[in-house]
Amino acid sequence: MSEEQDKDSKTEEPTEKKIRDAVEKGNIPFSREVPIFASSMAILVFCVFFMPSGASYLTVSLTDLFANSSRISLSNGEDAVSLFNHVFWEVSHLLLPAFALMMVFGIAASVMQNIPRPAAERVKPQLSRVSIKKGFKRLFGAQGLVDFAKSITKILVISAIVAVAMLSDYFEVLTGMFSDPATVPQTMARLARKVFVIILIATAVLAMADLLWTRYHWRQELRMTRQELKDEIKQTDGDPIVKARQRSLARDRARQRMISDVPRATLVIANPTHYAVALRYKREEDEAPVVVAKGQDLVALKIREIAEGNDIPVFEDPPLARSIFAQASVGSVIPPAFYKAVAELIHVVYAKSATAMNQDSPR
Repeated sequence: MSEEQDKDSKTEEPTEKKIRDAVEKGNIPFSREVPIFASSMAILVFCVFFMPSGASYLTVSLTDLFANSSRISLSNGEDAVSLFNHVFWEVSHLLLPAFALMMVFGIAASVMQNIPRPAAERVKPQLSRVSIKKGFKRLFGAQGLVDFAKSITKILVISAIVAVAMLSDYFEVLTGMFSDPATVPQTMARLARKVFVIILIATAVLAMADLLWTRYHWRQELRMTRQELKDEIKQTDGDPIVKARQRSLARDRARQRMISDVPRATLVIANPTHYAVALRYKREEDEAPVVVAKGQDLVALKIREIAEGNDIPVFEDPPLARSIFAQASVGSVIPPAFYKAVAELIHVVYAKSATAMNQDSPR
């Protein structure tokens, strides 16, 4: 009951991370019907391209062997082993291409389903794999019964298709039993090819259906609950509360650095309490006035307070303060549109500075 509830609660599609983790652990969709179809194709290729010449070679070889059987010595075990090796190598000339084709087609069927990749999780020793209880559950559990039902259904379906296809040849087979024996091999070979082609087509249809079902079932098994999705987002992107706190701390540190640069400013433009922009300009160092600090409300008041405490001129020009605040960032020069207005203020600052120096100089 709990497993059904857990499956019902998995309403979210698997994320890319969930799929990637499953693949890295060796949990990939794999259809067993595709390798079976590939093996059938390998047998067909062998029968069409390799078997005629291989059977002819084997027939000639064995005919020659039996025709000269009187010269074969079987006086001891070594002679028997030698004869067996000879027959084995002759037969291997016929069967070796079949084994090679089945191996190549089988590997191709696996590679076409999933790109090979190392999965350490699959080869890691686990006691659960030798558990009798879990092994019994795999064999006789729900998935084991489904696989058994699929196998039985496959056999019944293919048998039914072959039986229906062979009904048209029923009377021909009966007639062949009373015809020339020389024609029987050709008739049987034709019927065998027909049966094999029918089985191959039926296997191809089953393989395609099983491949689609396997991938669909695999994604269904990887589906996630809403809580799992939230937990994964937290692991991937970080906890939103923690990230918000980190951003707040970063803003505080940046604000503190900015406030500490206010004493180096040449002038401050204010609005008068809502906005404040501190500018620095030195002819020898700066091509244009640089924004060293800016802020709103409490930060603006703090900038004014520091400026007044360090005898930095404060100009109240609301439109100019708002415009520079909106268009210039801390550490960058002001836009060219503000050069004239700011140059006039800087000229005032330099003029006051020059006047103060003249008053302080001895006469």
